[in-house]
Amino acid sequence: MGGWLLWRLRPPALVYVLLVQASALGLVVPVVATSRPPQQRDLIMFTMLAITAGTVIVATSVSITMRHQVRRNPWTIHITYLAAGVLTLPPNLLVLLLLGPALHGVLDVRPELHRWMFTTAATTIAVFSARWVAGWEHPGWSPVQFVLVGAVLLVVRALVVAIGLRLRNPAAPRQEVLGDPIDVLLGIVAASLGGLLAIALVAEPASALLAGPPLALLDLASQLPQWRRSAQRDGKTGLANAMHWDRLARVELARARARSHPTAVLLLDLDHFKRVNDEIGHMAGDAVLAAVALMLRGSVRREDVVGRFGGEEFVVLLPGANSEIACTVANRVRISTASLSVPARDIKGNYRELNDLTVSIGVATTSRFGYELSDLLVAADAALLAAKAAGRNAVTMA
Repeated sequence: MGGWLLWRLRPPALVYVLLVQASALGLVVPVVATSRPPQQRDLIMFTMLAITAGTVIVATSVSITMRHQVRRNPWTIHITYLAAGVLTLPPNLLVLLLLGPALHGVLDVRPELHRWMFTTAATTIAVFSARWVAGWEHPGWSPVQFVLVGAVLLVVRALVVAIGLRLRNPAAPRQEVLGDPIDVLLGIVAASLGGLLAIALVAEPASALLAGPPLALLDLASQLPQWRRSAQRDGKTGLANAMHWDRLARVELARARARSHPTAVLLLDLDHFKRVNDEIGHMAGDAVLAAVALMLRGSVRREDVVGRFGGEEFVVLLPGANSEIACTVANRVRISTASLSVPARDIKGNYRELNDLTVSIGVATTSRFGYELSDLLVAADAALLAAKAAGRNAVTMA
């Protein structure tokens, strides 16, 4: 949900965000007002759980800050100790346990306060939903209830957040809305660890401190999708970087060779892009690159592999495409580029609308150059140079 500016959200998304936050507040107030006073053992278990969670939260946040890294939402930590709290603590102490995300909000750099408030509200709704399933006054401890608590906690939170993401951007890719497959596995591990932590709390409250290292390790594992994407994606466009695209393309070409399927490569270069950087500014250039990347995703087919080679150069692998299909896709990209209108500000801060963008494209196919990626790229590059020499804003077949 990064990039949210609250009052610039689409009206349905804005209404939904405010509704979720109001619902969470509407749950917390009566819980605090009507819950029974905690007993001494409740306070001891809460203290042990809070110390464990707080220590891990502070330690991981400080570690990431010292390494100058940006973390993903540390939701796995919260799911673990909240699942334990749902199964062991009275509802009013469970409310206090929800201050854990607030501690992360203070320690981590979160320039978008409303984003953090929304995810915290989603977590609050999920926690009380899980508590209702477990038993409001006296949570049950049957195996079925253990599973239900974890499932409700994970599914309700994921559903509330996913709806917000979809309302914010109906065209958002599925992975952005639902997360990586590994997130599902990590969520199950976090909920399971929470159940084990609950058992340890009831048996011996001080034993909860032993959960600290596994919690820290789980938080480290939850950062893996972000690190993987950082290693695979170009920072300015979100497309596959040159190295990752190379790996993907070689896999697709090997598959195509084994099945004798045609494949094509498009090599694209934005025309006169240096003028944008030199005359308008590099920030405007970055805006153009991001707009072209978004256009490429919408102009090629679902199975096509799109990457940025660097500078103003992009590359697309078209599995199953013969020369006719490749030229059709290339011309669609060329026309879409010419119709782009990119809002930007120049080096003086003045608003500019960049609407004279064009692209030259070289096309190479396996029917002529075989399935070696290097041969296809050399041929596509030669065709690209020919398109440039022919006056630009053109598609040339190698």
